[in-house]
Amino acid sequence: MLDELKEEAIVNRVGGRFKLSTLIQKRLLMFNQGARPLVETRTTDKMAIVIQEILNDKIYLDASGVVQARAESHNEASRRAMAGDVSADLGD
Repeated sequence: MLDELKEEAIVNRVGGRFKLSTLIQKRLLMFNQGARPLVETRTTDKMAIVIQEILNDKIYLDASGVVQARAESHNEASRRAMAGDVSADLGD
């Protein structure tokens, strides 16, 4: 098990263990369907990427249980545009 999952901080960040489990499962499904990571990482371990996305406040479950990306700041949007990565969709 990943050490991050042993910490209460990640559980509290998403609103409980059930929400955490649901968020992880849904995001892993999105990766399996071709979605790209929202964080820069050297690993290809999808579970580790999902955990980093949660810890970096990149994804959350909305009220209807759908995985959503957090709106990026103006600075982050500018950096991505300059880097040529203008796609912010989760489904890309």
